[in-house]
Amino acid sequence: MPNFRALARALTAVAAMTIFTSLPVAHASEKYPNRPIRMILGFPAGGPTDVNARLFAQGMADQLGQPIIVENRPGAGSIIASNAVLAAAPDGYTILYNTSSLVLAAMLYTSAKYDPLKDFQPVIRTAGVPLVVAVNPSIGATTFEAFIDQARAKPKKLNYASSGAGTIDHLASALLATQLDIDLEHVPYKGTAPALVDLVSGATQMFFTTQNTLLPFIHDKRLLPLAIASLQRSPLMPDVPTISEVAELPGFEITAWNGIMVPAGTSPVIVERLNAAANALLKQEDFVAKLRATGAEPYGGTPQAYRAYLEAEIAKWRAVIEQAGVQPQ
Repeated sequence: MPNFRALARALTAVAAMTIFTSLPVAHASEKYPNRPIRMILGFPAGGPTDVNARLFAQGMADQLGQPIIVENRPGAGSIIASNAVLAAAPDGYTILYNTSSLVLAAMLYTSAKYDPLKDFQPVIRTAGVPLVVAVNPSIGATTFEAFIDQARAKPKKLNYASSGAGTIDHLASALLATQLDIDLEHVPYKGTAPALVDLVSGATQMFFTTQNTLLPFIHDKRLLPLAIASLQRSPLMPDVPTISEVAELPGFEITAWNGIMVPAGTSPVIVERLNAAANALLKQEDFVAKLRATGAEPYGGTPQAYRAYLEAEIAKWRAVIEQAGVQPQ
């Protein structure tokens, strides 16, 4: 009996210690946030991703009652920003405003030492910018069908620009060409700006990139949009058909998506608080209007839905990268 009593006393002591040591963590989560939050993103100030991040930072700050300070850490395919968030404590006070580059960089750069699904906790998919097939008007194709016919009639005679090997516009173009069974020549550039310069001048024929990148050139008629890679037509260019409408590719969708992540190990209470704040914004008509004015479409949803989306994106782009023969750098 003494042994049983000693064991009971020991177990009681352990249980008490467990309860009391867990109290500060739970208490901190319940009071979250009680100081400013850092939102880090891997793109420069003034760009479309930065604009969207700041919209969410301001709106979520109003929801949470604490400032959210945006920090731009551009470079290395957003790896610098991702690593900065991973190095932070998983306490909800350092969050990542990420893009598609989070998963692409992990597959394309040896300097990316993280696993997007193991090292980060998804919070919410915030928004996405659909990609648009735009051409120089000089090629003569005024519809997507005419462009496909032209490409099939003259394999490798038409080319497409990209902002660099392994970027989303390169991989999206490679995927589109494969699914349409057309053979296009790839012309990679060091960034979006030089790719646009050559497309407008007629040095290249096609660029499959984000809607907000192309809009100024489409509005002044220097580029012609043929189709958009979204499930529905865009309110910013309602006359442009979806790829699914004009090609036998049902459900074809490619977006440069944005989202919010935190380091793995962050309390579920904090994750849900951040998720609720962002979802509340996405139900506000004025906020959605501001978001759409940037060329982005609102998303939202649960952390679990965002994780499932990430898993699907990783599988999709891994297959495209292998087929395109892109080697990690």
